[in-house]
Amino acid sequence: MTALNLNRGNVFWVNLDPTQGSEIAKLRPCVLVGATPVSNARRTIVVVPLFTGGKPRPPLAVPVQCLGKKVIAVCDQIRAIDKTRLVKPAGSLSSDDLAAVDNGLRQVLSL
Repeated sequence: MTALNLNRGNVFWVNLDPTQGSEIAKLRPCVLVGATPVSNARRTIVVVPLFTGGKPRPPLAVPVQCLGKKVIAVCDQIRAIDKTRLVKPAGSLSSDDLAAVDNGLRQVLSL
């Protein structure tokens, strides 16, 4: 894979399969939430999946704007993935939306 722009807040289409149980599955956009230097240095990255169905239920499911529509960042589904799961770039979250995801993550992780 060629060099990617792995900045915190960037969104990529990610192949999340295979999964188990209640994990979010299939090809879907995910926002990078790990620190940019760590994402660029490691073979894995930390992401939060984005979902088009359902209703926002902060802090678990935070509303954000991505790909020209309202979606839900599912903060309790945070996961580390191998970079080989990245399919293609899909834009980035606004600073306000990334701050909302950060707030959701702080609450979900009790930080």
